[in-house]
Amino acid sequence: MTERFRFALNPYRQEPLPAALVPPPAEEALGFHRSLPGYRATPLLSLPALARDLGLGALWIKDEGQRFGLGAFKALGASWAIHRWMREHVAGAPATFATATDGNHGRAVAWTARTLGQKAVVFVPRQTAPARIAAIRGEGAEVVVVDGSYDDAVRRAAAESAERGWQVISDTAYPGYTEIPRFIMDGYETLFAEAAAQLGAAGARQPTAVLLQAGVGGLAGAGVAFYSRRPGAPRPRIASVEPTDADCLLESITSPAGEVRQGRGSQRSIMAGLNCGIPSLAAWPLLRAGLDLFLAVDDGYAEEAMRRLASGRGGDPRLVAGESGAAGLAGLLALCGEAALAQACAALGLGPGSRVLLVNTEGATDPEGYRRIVGAAPDRVEATC
Repeated sequence: MTERFRFALNPYRQEPLPAALVPPPAEEALGFHRSLPGYRATPLLSLPALARDLGLGALWIKDEGQRFGLGAFKALGASWAIHRWMREHVAGAPATFATATDGNHGRAVAWTARTLGQKAVVFVPRQTAPARIAAIRGEGAEVVVVDGSYDDAVRRAAAESAERGWQVISDTAYPGYTEIPRFIMDGYETLFAEAAAQLGAAGARQPTAVLLQAGVGGLAGAGVAFYSRRPGAPRPRIASVEPTDADCLLESITSPAGEVRQGRGSQRSIMAGLNCGIPSLAAWPLLRAGLDLFLAVDDGYAEEAMRRLASGRGGDPRLVAGESGAAGLAGLLALCGEAALAQACAALGLGPGSRVLLVNTEGATDPEGYRRIVGAAPDRVEATC
């Protein structure tokens, strides 16, 4: 199989999911998010022309590039996790929150800390785009640039936090650190609850397939949890999409016992938010039992997806999607366009009767990279709500 893409069907999928794997509903998180200044449900956009081109019945994309003015969905998880931590500690006590990030999660932690009058220290790998570092500093956080990968930054954040008494707010779980990443996944469920309500309000049927970009797997895990609980509705088929250069979920599901494994690539994909080497221990049990398909695609598909969303071709709304934000569509373009992926396409039931949901997880958080790929500045391509 060409290395432009790789896939694996899930031999461990369970239907229904064991109750012990599924966290309780996160309605409290949705109510909390609604209480935050600047909250509004992000747009759910229909793309009928693209659906026709791909041979699908319907296609929607949830545009998280507008969430809280931060350019990405990550504030849903960071704010809820910090809220949960703060309410269990002395009210008003000063705290320093630390995390590792490729950009968006770190900005979300910094934004939440600033909103609460607390401090934040954010560790980033050396290859992080300057614009993303500037955005984190713009929220008042201290930024520490780490020589190495995202996983190196995770280890550095954990070590320095232990020495200095800081509280880690990481979206990946590792041995001895699992509770807060689970809170973060709970927070992500808000976007799926919004999407379900928006489809219902429009009189549209719920999706039959959902493609979710995956770094450590938190967003995909939240999607699996949300859709496994819907009463009276079949669980849609769900796929993870990650870069071929950072394919830790695919490597894990194809390991001898479906156990957590390091990804194969160098973690230098343009889909920077997905450049992760090891799955989250909080997300992996849900993904192992709940995903239908694990797919990895190269950067060329992400670039094509960004350009297609920006074009407004066929009368579709024009949408600003960053490299990681376009990853779900990148996977869908590969599935619908590559004969070698016919088995994977069938596993998701893609065809004229299918209804597909994607999530644009970020806007143009690296404007220079966006301009290079799309050929236009992001301020010239405005999303239609």
